[in-house]
Order: sequence, then C-alpha cells, then structure tokens
Amino acid sequence: MTVFLKTKDYFNTKEEFWLEYDSELEMLVTKPIPKDIDRYYNHPSYISHTDQNKSVIDKIYQFVKKYSLNKKVKLITELRVKEKKVLDIGAGTGDFLKSAKKNNWLIDGIEPNETARTIAKNKKIELKTNLNDVENDSYDVVTLWHVLEHLPNLKQQIVQINHKLKENGYLIIAVPNFKSYDAQYYKEHWAAYDTPRHLWHFSKKSIHSLFLKHGLKVKKVKPMVFDSFYVSMLSEKYKTGHSNFIKAFTIGFISNLKALYTKEYSSLIYILKKEV
Repeated sequence: MTVFLKTKDYFNTKEEFWLEYDSELEMLVTKPIPKDIDRYYNHPSYISHTDQNKSVIDKIYQFVKKYSLNKKVKLITELRVKEKKVLDIGAGTGDFLKSAKKNNWLIDGIEPNETARTIAKNKKIELKTNLNDVENDSYDVVTLWHVLEHLPNLKQQIVQINHKLKENGYLIIAVPNFKSYDAQYYKEHWAAYDTPRHLWHFSKKSIHSLFLKHGLKVKKVKPMVFDSFYVSMLSEKYKTGHSNFIKAFTIGFISNLKALYTKEYSSLIYILKKEV
C-alpha cells in the first residue's frame, strides 16, 4: 500500500495520521491505528454520542438528523420484510430505533459508548454494549448508519454482522465516499476522513468486494445529499479556522451537482441483500 494523504485529528487531539491506499480493494486505511482508540472519542462535542444543540453547526446537524430519521425508517419499511426485526449497530443515542419502534419494528441495538447508551435509555431504548451480547441471529434488517468506518477488525466484523442476518435479509450501510468532489476539494482537511475515529475509507468498489465474498450483494446505492453541506462546513472550519457557511454551502452544492453525473456523492447508502 502507498501513502495517499497525510492528515490529522482536527477534531480532538491534533495528532497526525496518514491514509494508505489499498489498490486491490480501492479503499483507504488509516495509519497508525491507535491501540487506545476510545480516548479519541472522549470529547464533550462529539455529537454522535450526545444530543447537544448549542452551536449553529449542532443545530443544522439536529435538523437534518430529524429529517433523515423519517427517510431511514421509510427506506427499511419499503423492503417489505415479514417479521420487521431490525438490529442497529452503532445506535448512538437511539433515535433511529425509537422511530423504527413507533413504526412497529422489533428493535435491538448496539452502542459501545456509555454516555450515548444512557441517553438512549432515557428514551426507553435499551442498547447492548457489543455484538457478542446480541443473542438473536435472525434479523430481517441490520443497519450501520455511518458506523462501518469506525469498526476495528473490519473483516472479522463483517463475518459477525453477516451471521446476524437471516437468509434474504438486508444489510444497510451508510458511509462517506472519499471519491466525492468535496473530498477532492478539501483534501487533508476533509472532515469525513475524521482520523483516527474513521479507520477505513470506502469506495463503491470496496463495498462491493468486501461483502460479495460473504454472499451479500449490493442491490441499490442511494445518495445522502445533505452530507456534503454538513461535511463542508466542518471542513471549512478545519481548513481556515472559520465556519464560512456561504463557501461551505457552495462546495456542498457543487459536490451534489457533479454527483448527478458521476454518482460520487459525499456519502452513500448501500442496500445489500443476503443471497445464499
């Protein structure tokens, strides 16, 4: 593997990392992978583990999050599975599962972070700490909303996740796309690299290749059009020290416009089916 880009943890520690390019899988790998990865999440502003709504960027995130929840539940409902049993891995503060439950889904979820689990519990959503705590092995749908890029031991995790799906079940994965225009524009300042919390950086080819060998075939790819705006706002702050909302909006808009032709949106949702 060759060094693709040098970057740093702009969000928390300011430590430097680099991204190595795996040409076989067409993906990037964060190096070095820290042994004490938990400490990089230990920040009061890490929004996935809180429901904070303080800054302008927080408010935009929460607004988009509420809008996206309905879209996510609609997406899994349109799969028309029989038992409507869903497992959400990396459930955060539990809002997706709460919405799914309201729509008559049987829910289970996993969240390693204690603070996030506590917030979810206050919403009456009980979450497990890790995949080994989940006894059920027959889910109709397993979801990872911006989670796959965080998982250590990726290939081992894919085997475990696949084991939780019943035959003809669906795996839904949302991940950033390093081939998007906003990634190319911001380069080392692209917020969706988020090293070292993001260990892996995927392309369409890498998702297809990693999962096909386990009988999971990509059936559809959908864009997450709001991600380019949110990621661009963070990237502007990392690059210039200022939010620069107009510039960030412009880059996000251009990214989506180009993606109409290239299909390389800032983030993509992959719908995979277990065909055995």
